[in-house]
Amino acid sequence: MDLNQKIIAALLAGFFLIALLRVFSAPLKLALKLLVNTLLGFLALWAVNITAAATGIALGLNLWNALIIGILGLPGFVLLLLVQWIL
Repeated sequence: MDLNQKIIAALLAGFFLIALLRVFSAPLKLALKLLVNTLLGFLALWAVNITAAATGIALGLNLWNALIIGILGLPGFVLLLLVQWIL
């Protein structure tokens, strides 16, 4: 393989990588947003559990609760409180 073929192969690989990034950019942005919101949900659950002695409100600190809060936001938090109150 001479130098010209290596340059052409590198250019094609670069174009292929750019095309892949453009195709998968929307799903990657959605996954990143979900991850950030889930982490914020964990922080919210952690803050609720720290203040549980003073407020009497305690929710389990787990992935499912964090995902619900991360996806639904404040309505998800209220939903978890209602489910805990009913059950």
